[in-house]
Amino acid sequence: LKKICLPKSKISASRKLSLKIMLLNRAMEDLEKEKQDREEEKNRYLKEKHPPLQLSGLSLGELQNLCKQLYAKIDVVDEERFDYEDKVNKHNKDINELKLKVQDLGGKFKKPALRKVRVSADEMMRALLGSKHKGSMDLRANLKSVKKEDIKQEKVLTSEVGDWRKNVEAMSGMEGRKKMFDAAGGGQ
Repeated sequence: LKKICLPKSKISASRKLSLKIMLLNRAMEDLEKEKQDREEEKNRYLKEKHPPLQLSGLSLGELQNLCKQLYAKIDVVDEERFDYEDKVNKHNKDINELKLKVQDLGGKFKKPALRKVRVSADEMMRALLGSKHKGSMDLRANLKSVKKEDIKQEKVLTSEVGDWRKNVEAMSGMEGRKKMFDAAGGGQ
């Protein structure tokens, strides 16, 4: 591979400095000229839209009419200003949306690091369902508590009944249902 070398500029440092100073002076002159042009345009526009007032020699009624006219003009100007501000805000919003689209298309958007968050079942259901979620989902409350005594009783019951068919036949009639009811603790 051949290395391409650009020749160094043959302008001296003092010449570069003088050129920079000249450019800065020219830019300052242009800025001053722009300010003056804007001020002249503003004055021309104000003279066009609002001629100077002549208040001398006017009666009270004429002054009141003049005030009403000025008030009406102020309303119109305020409406125009509001419309322009609204348009500017809308355009700024559109510009921001388009910038985001360009970033997405460019693929340079940096994804933020996600944090691990502990969320309960209730909070998760509220987030998913919103206001439709009613009641609490305490999953532990719905679990059956098992004690060692209960396990021993179940073993005794299963050892007493040898054949399951006999157990079903015994429980099938009304007496069987009463036994089931009594065993569940309902007949106290």
